[in-house]
Amino acid sequence: MDRLEGKVALVTGAGSGIGRASSLRFAAEGASVMCVDLDEASAQATAATIAEGGGSSAALKVDVTEEEAVRAACEETVRELGGLDVLYNNAGVGRAEWDITIAVNLSGVYYGLRHGGALMAERGGGAIISTASIAGLVGLVSSRVTEFPPVDGSGAYIAAKHGVVGLTRQFALIYADHGVRVNAIAPGYIHTPMIQEALGEEEGVAGFLESLHPLGRLGQPEEIAAAAAFLASDDASFITGITLPVDGGYTAR
Repeated sequence: MDRLEGKVALVTGAGSGIGRASSLRFAAEGASVMCVDLDEASAQATAATIAEGGGSSAALKVDVTEEEAVRAACEETVRELGGLDVLYNNAGVGRAEWDITIAVNLSGVYYGLRHGGALMAERGGGAIISTASIAGLVGLVSSRVTEFPPVDGSGAYIAAKHGVVGLTRQFALIYADHGVRVNAIAPGYIHTPMIQEALGEEEGVAGFLESLHPLGRLGQPEEIAAAAAFLASDDASFITGITLPVDGGYTAR
């Protein structure tokens, strides 16, 4: 399909996992893609894969916790690739200290919504997608809490991802009159390097996580990319302000 033919997309966290899969999917659907990542080499590798397939791409090293860097990346995308029609706020970290988790998973999304959305509004429209999580829709308790104050790192992650859901609704209303649609995706547990690192070598954890999904397995990055491509395309022209679970039934229980 060529649902994104002639469009320009910026993807954060494009060096691996969901971001890489989405960059490749956007390119396969006809978009020129600016691949953004804190790891410059991985962003360049994704851009090179797109170019090898005959697509148009570029790469930037960007720290999404820095508002000026996000604004500059949006403007550089317009200069280098000729526009900005799709923004996928996907960069994220797992369970980390409160400040860094909020900075990457929430502030980084806010900066993208603010500056990418403004450019789109000025240019007559566009589509913004952000990666939320099932953790933005429900609470997660991975183990029994036996220490107080709790030291489980999920608190910041839950707060950030719930924040992404709220920002999605708010900015959908802000930009509605300007032709910019704003949506989010709430993945379940997905086979990504982040999840693999979290699983480690602990026996039985993978099976436990699979059992949390009624479909009985973890998702693949390409399945999230397919949802992102749909939300970025005109097939979703009457959809804004939603958070779409792509979670194997996790939140249906």
